[in-house]
Amino acid sequence: MILESVLITCNADGSPHIAPLGLHVHDQQLVVAPFRPSRTLENIARDGHAVVNWTTDVRLFAGPVTGRRDWPVLALPDAPGWRLQAAHTHAALRVAQVDDDALRPRFVCDIVHEQTHLPFRGFVRAQAAVVEAAILATRLHMLPADKVERELAYLQIAIDKTAGAVEHEAWQWLQARFADWRTGQP
Repeated sequence: MILESVLITCNADGSPHIAPLGLHVHDQQLVVAPFRPSRTLENIARDGHAVVNWTTDVRLFAGPVTGRRDWPVLALPDAPGWRLQAAHTHAALRVAQVDDDALRPRFVCDIVHEQTHLPFRGFVRAQAAVVEAAILATRLHMLPADKVERELAYLQIAIDKTAGAVEHEAWQWLQARFADWRTGQP
């Protein structure tokens, strides 16, 4: 099972690095498996800790993949790192084991602290559509263009039927990213 989340690691200067990332569930542990090369990989390998955030604010999935990385965070009082101010729940992670890999090392992590901050009132389909589109945006170099276009057309249905203002804003950011991709801009 993969839990879509927003992971915060600490840069070398102590500042937060925010990245959406699917975490694998393994028994009572979470597995962080960032691709090489990535800032998330560098940070977790250096520090041995991270903070996973679960939120329904899908701008936090679309934002980092479209260059919007400045989000309100709070320092953790009981563990190293930062959590999203908009997190419904956060969990502080400590690396317990590293399984090295040339493409995607796996950091098996213990949850050392978990806290709920906001009530969860459910999802709208548009939130899932934004998360899926954000994942697509990170894989444009690996997927055929026709597959990307088909998936975006299908995801647009959920946006049209169920999106609120937050989902529309995140969707527009992603649509601008896809427009750049279509014209060959990085």
